[in-house]
Amino acid sequence: MQQTTMVRGWKAVLGGVALACTLAACSSKDATTDVEVDAAAPAATDDFVRVEGTHFVLGDKPYRFAGANFWYGAYLGAPGELGDRERLVAELDQLSEAGIDNLRVLAMSEASGFKRGVSPAIMTAPGQYDENLLQGIDFLLDEMAKRDMKAVLYLNNFWQWSGGMSQYVEWFTGDPVSKFDPDETGDWNGFMLNSARFYALADAQVLYREAIRTVITRTNTINGKAYVDDPTVMSWQLANEPRPGSDTEGHDNFPVFKQWIHDTAGYIRTLAPKQLVSTGSEGEWGTLRSAELFYESHDTPNVDYLTFHLWPSNWSWMDHHDPAARLESGTVLALEYIDRHIDLAGRMGKPIVLSEFGLNRDKGSYDPASPTTARDAFYKTIFDRVYARAQAGDAIAGTNFWAWGGRGRTTNADWMWKAGDPFTGDPPQEAQGLFSLFDSDASTLQIVSDHAKAMRALD
Repeated sequence: MQQTTMVRGWKAVLGGVALACTLAACSSKDATTDVEVDAAAPAATDDFVRVEGTHFVLGDKPYRFAGANFWYGAYLGAPGELGDRERLVAELDQLSEAGIDNLRVLAMSEASGFKRGVSPAIMTAPGQYDENLLQGIDFLLDEMAKRDMKAVLYLNNFWQWSGGMSQYVEWFTGDPVSKFDPDETGDWNGFMLNSARFYALADAQVLYREAIRTVITRTNTINGKAYVDDPTVMSWQLANEPRPGSDTEGHDNFPVFKQWIHDTAGYIRTLAPKQLVSTGSEGEWGTLRSAELFYESHDTPNVDYLTFHLWPSNWSWMDHHDPAARLESGTVLALEYIDRHIDLAGRMGKPIVLSEFGLNRDKGSYDPASPTTARDAFYKTIFDRVYARAQAGDAIAGTNFWAWGGRGRTTNADWMWKAGDPFTGDPPQEAQGLFSLFDSDASTLQIVSDHAKAMRALD
């Protein structure tokens, strides 16, 4: 049976403060307590990753890393039949042995009507949470701590696969997500515009902050440590790939998007002053294709460091069905994209992390047994550029490849995930094997491992 935790007094909050709350009021203070947000700098302690200029520091040494996206880590960590703790422990051991010590993990999902939304969800209804999945985060963090790993936890999603912002929009406007489901309609522009309505819905922001508070102020049931006092948590991210809207019609929404970043990041800093705050942004590609708007939206003291993502086949720089065909030309564009973002971070005076990147398997196969020749070449080239820029003292601090698939496998003929299937690195709206790095991908894992060790060896 699913255990559920309900936020105390949620109906009273929604019926009282929330309905009277304007967007500005919700943004400038904690709408559930009327406590003004003070964007104080994170407290400096030796156990926590901190920012000094354009670099991360841990203790008295630079902190650089080659990490992974492991979005489903909390799901594996859940107790009972819902999770798979044996698999999680084995895979953390494999990652740790390879030198991969930084994991980017989903920390909030919302029950939704999306065709390919993940199930179950952490938030089962407004203000109600699946305690088993929250305990999954507990178990994951406790096991990561044993291996000196760091976690980056994101608290929402612009995209449909975990419910995300569009589900908040349904809850507070009544517009069902099915009207905007891109897996049903094929209308990505309409979906993005709907998802971006989230930023201006005052009641949605109240619930979102309650969800943030629920996770960040939690005490770990495994080790008794408050999350805010756990140096395993390097950073809280506002969301996965938050965008102001679609590229063609998102400009009018940019001011509220920019304010949302500033105010939400400030709110998180009041809850977790020892830990860092980042946005989860894709960079210029996710900010109306504009480097300057990306800069402007992150030009706030409440955001400690920058993130960007790199998807050459999704962006038509390479071919999904044959990544080797345009590997050379696509890699040139990818390296230019990396350099632009590192230079921008240097100009802002903050570190930057390439927190998602990936490429398809050879001939676009999803089969874990298929070769990864083009992917391996791409990974190595990307890592070489990141290493060279880090060695030169530039602002690049680390990477998280997308994504760790581990032991996850599908037996479905269409390669698509169904509820109850093992999780892979590919979320439910994508073919299971599209970008996953499986536990059997020895050559790719060795490339990541070599890079991780080289980054740590830098002074």
